[in-house]
Amino acid sequence: MIHFLDLKMLNQKYETEFHQKFKSFLQTGYYIQGKETKAFENNFARYCQTKYAIGTGNGLDAIRLIFEAYKILGLLQPGDEVLVPANTYIASILAISQAGLKPVLIEPKLETYNLDPQNIINKISPKTKAILGVHLYGRISDWDAIQKIAKAHNLLLIEDAAQAHGAIWKGKKAGNLGQAAAFSFYPTKNLGALGDAGAITTQDSDLAEVLYKLKNYGQSQKYVSQYKGFNSRLDELQAAFLNIKLEYLDQINQKRQKIAQTYLEHLNHNKIILPPFAPKAHVYHQFVVRTPNREAFREYLLEEGIETLIHYPVPPHQQAAYSEWQSLHLPLTEQIHQEIFSLPIRENLTDQEINYIIDKINRY
Repeated sequence: MIHFLDLKMLNQKYETEFHQKFKSFLQTGYYIQGKETKAFENNFARYCQTKYAIGTGNGLDAIRLIFEAYKILGLLQPGDEVLVPANTYIASILAISQAGLKPVLIEPKLETYNLDPQNIINKISPKTKAILGVHLYGRISDWDAIQKIAKAHNLLLIEDAAQAHGAIWKGKKAGNLGQAAAFSFYPTKNLGALGDAGAITTQDSDLAEVLYKLKNYGQSQKYVSQYKGFNSRLDELQAAFLNIKLEYLDQINQKRQKIAQTYLEHLNHNKIILPPFAPKAHVYHQFVVRTPNREAFREYLLEEGIETLIHYPVPPHQQAAYSEWQSLHLPLTEQIHQEIFSLPIRENLTDQEINYIIDKINRY
């Protein structure tokens, strides 16, 4: 069986370093907000080419904290509208709702699954105050066009870069394209922790100052809370593991891009609809393909020993959590969620496994 993902196998290469780091961590007796967290924040900011990286408990909190900080800074207020892709993972939308803002769902481009700039323009209203640009599956959105719209309408432009660690748009890294960016280090990510973890990147010193306080009970100093804050600190041990894995991130991305290029060159386009190649702007957190006969295709692949997954089977507007949207009809989003599935693209796939996957798909 070619498994879609095997985290134990993926993390074996770091095992010796993890043990050494854990022993060092244990002996410090300093388990929260210590030197490893500060080191990772500095290292990740440097990697993303930003002044600041603020560690958080997870990716969902990272997005929400950005919105909460902008409310404190007076740039957002409850009820303001945030434009967000209709086909994103629900965490992007939950963060908007939890911050007391209104998500406005935007139909994506069918080819890239990312925001369609024209559909953004059509949905802008006097209450629109921000765009959350999601780099879905590891591909940076059409950033020049989105940035132009945001500037023309004086909108905050925030990146959901939870799946795009290391992706590059015209020489700039994901995390350094908007006014702020949210990352997740969920274990399955290209840069994955061994538990929940997240971060926010920004060049804005005022925003960073609020975020550092907001994520830690709103405290300006110990036991003194300036804001009604949250407990969403990057765990010291996860930061230690991320410091190790960050050094390998570019290698991981390059391997995934190489696998994607092999798929794109050799898979039969008549069998499945393939994503367009984007050599630097896509780090292939997922390699997502599309076919009208998805279930039969996936069943065939499973019988041939190839495991696939669906990212994601149910669109946000059809989730019970957002019952107020049940009457919405978003044809492109619904088509995407009915037809897509993801092929294995983990960086430890062997050439033999890649060729086997290609062969079996082309024989379908």
